[in-house]
Amino acid sequence: MSEQTTIHIAGTWRSAVSGATREVLDPADATVLAVVAEGGTADTDAAVSAARAAFDGGEWPQTPVLERAALLRRTADLLHRDRERLGLLESRDAGKTLEEGRVDVDCVADAFRYFADLVAGESAGRVVDAGTPDVHSVVVHEPVGVCALITPWNYPLLQASWKIAPALAAGNTFVLKPSEITPLSTVALIGLLAEAGLPAGVANLVTGPGDPVGARLAAHPDVDLVSFTGGLTSGTKVMRAAADSVKKVALELGGKNPNIVFADACATEEGFDTAVDQALNAAFMHSGQVCSAGSRLIVEESVAERFVAELARRADRIRLGRGTDPGVECGPLVSAAQRERTEEYVASALAEGAVLRSGGKRPDGPGYFYRPTVLDRCHRGMRVVREEVFGPVLTVETFRTEAEAVALANDTEYGLAGAVWTSDPGRGRRVAGRLRHGTVWINDFHPYLPQAEWGGFGKSGIGRELGPSGLAEYRETKHVYQNLAPSRIHILRCRRHN
Repeated sequence: MSEQTTIHIAGTWRSAVSGATREVLDPADATVLAVVAEGGTADTDAAVSAARAAFDGGEWPQTPVLERAALLRRTADLLHRDRERLGLLESRDAGKTLEEGRVDVDCVADAFRYFADLVAGESAGRVVDAGTPDVHSVVVHEPVGVCALITPWNYPLLQASWKIAPALAAGNTFVLKPSEITPLSTVALIGLLAEAGLPAGVANLVTGPGDPVGARLAAHPDVDLVSFTGGLTSGTKVMRAAADSVKKVALELGGKNPNIVFADACATEEGFDTAVDQALNAAFMHSGQVCSAGSRLIVEESVAERFVAELARRADRIRLGRGTDPGVECGPLVSAAQRERTEEYVASALAEGAVLRSGGKRPDGPGYFYRPTVLDRCHRGMRVVREEVFGPVLTVETFRTEAEAVALANDTEYGLAGAVWTSDPGRGRRVAGRLRHGTVWINDFHPYLPQAEWGGFGKSGIGRELGPSGLAEYRETKHVYQNLAPSRIHILRCRRHN
């Protein structure tokens, strides 16, 4: 496979029908990292046709569950084998640190193993008591069909695994469209699936832009489900396009995530240091390019000045650089456009009255770097507080009472994730119960479990990934009712069994 043959259809690597290519840039220095095929509508249609044929007439949907699970486990083993290569590829392509890239590969392998174990441990169906021994009634789960999987640029390998693993575990075929900005690790993953023995046509890949590739997948009448992770604007377009064919839709559209710090969490020096360190990690991991980033710090007024001063001091000491360099804590933003977007948000915040406590500028040198930025004295009227920046920008709001903290945290159109820091276990559970967010951490930020559902309330999306619900997204439920002793009916009538 050459760099230009990154489209995978029916088991074959190929170039785009048009011959078009795209340069993938290294965000650390803006040099060309790779050249990939730039797919279009014709490539997308061919990929869907291959997936349709593999589902309707192929072996994968009928493959026994234990064999499907075995293939997922083989893929996990291959990921472990290639951990260093894939971690490096993810670091170079997405700009994250090498350690983050390695951890991502581990998490991808965990996802494949989790869904393998989940389906392997299931029963053949749920028997339903029809109230008579003459009827055998069972509810079974079957694959949806052809799935369109559209993934974002910030966690290309991880987000692909959250869709691919349950889709395959359930017996579906798919067409995957990675972000055109960071497609390289996804291309490698499709290669590993083929090496693991996945039949041709089950996994198809089209590298190319959202328009036309993603748009065509969302609207295609032969696609049965579209799963999209990305921004709110693009997500609403996907949902509209899918409506005409009434296909299943799952959306994860990011968040504006609150990190609430109560004064009692800072009552000791250890507690204070821990809360500050966690707030930095929540906001600035992967340069803030995380859908669940704790970009809204909501801190109790009595400790706010000390907390923010120390936070800003430590933010100024964060080491920027190429993710593969020793000692680097934060890499570049993924593109020039993303850095410009971040700069616009900071400028608007300052114009609206925010106080700059750290960062707020580009460092000298090449690449798309931007200093971790802390904006104090923010309020809900500011764009930077309401909208997802997807950059290393942390806003600070203050509160006096628990009720005010909850109200601020819930005052958002999004609802993906949030956290509460307190030394009072009862308060932690009480506040977590009132937060309208899909994941709530108490005295922690960012960890997730493949066996626990991930998704959001409100404009953070619909549906769930991971956990049993993540598998259910890729299934249809069918009731099979078998009458073991049929008899004639002399009068047309509706019957039910009690």
